[in-house]
Amino acid sequence: MGTLLGAAEIREIAARIGVNPTKKLGQNFVVDANTCRRIVKIADVRSDDVALEIGPGLGSLTLALLEIAASVVAVEIDKRLADELPITVASHGFDVDRLHVQNEDALTTQTLPAEPTVLVANLPYNVSVPVLLHFLEKFPTIRSGVVMVQSEVADRLVAVPGSKSYGSPSVKATWWADLTGAGNVGRQVFWPTPNVDSSLVRFVRHDPAGSERERQVTFRVIDAAFAQRRKMLRSALSQLFSGEAEQAILSAGIAPTARGETLLLRDFIAIANTLEQ
Repeated sequence: MGTLLGAAEIREIAARIGVNPTKKLGQNFVVDANTCRRIVKIADVRSDDVALEIGPGLGSLTLALLEIAASVVAVEIDKRLADELPITVASHGFDVDRLHVQNEDALTTQTLPAEPTVLVANLPYNVSVPVLLHFLEKFPTIRSGVVMVQSEVADRLVAVPGSKSYGSPSVKATWWADLTGAGNVGRQVFWPTPNVDSSLVRFVRHDPAGSERERQVTFRVIDAAFAQRRKMLRSALSQLFSGEAEQAILSAGIAPTARGETLLLRDFIAIANTLEQ
């Protein structure tokens, strides 16, 4: 069995390869092995899983995943980190053949070397929602997962209609999955220490709510409804419906005076269907 990374070693690796964590890439590395094992446990990673990790950084979570998963696919934008990861894996006693590193921007990833079954990632704060939605859309073999994100983002992802955190990410994510909060992570387990709190969000995939064409139209309606969230739907959607929004919303069985923040995904789908007609 291999060993996990410690805080001193993480700093040593970063110094050796010339990595100075940047806010631009949202780099805050987890330096606590117990936190990594906790995340893997909450994600319910199994021995036959192909685990997908986005932004593995210096490899803390990667090694914790390799303790259990059959293999790990890691997507890393920083070439220095991508090149170093196999070296770290091998030097800690893990079979490097079980690791597949893809050096590219997660937001543009279209293919992977293996079909992932579980997603486990410490997502960069600045792109966490688009990255999660992108991978749910593109890789239907992902059955479940856990992402660590800024607490404010976690609140948005798991929010329910009527709450102040409810918005476009809350609705869009439910197209593919059920999401729940899975606990908080202290700032002290990161290097450098972030100035925001972090939380875990667990998701379990279900069948998509409709076809890809329906999703595109529904997401246009969602974007319009939340672009000016204080506006009533008849006003917020007026451009989409060329001024005929009120009747279209009524025919979808929804009050034109309602606001987007009170609607469920099925309501947005109903409105999208009238837009298609």
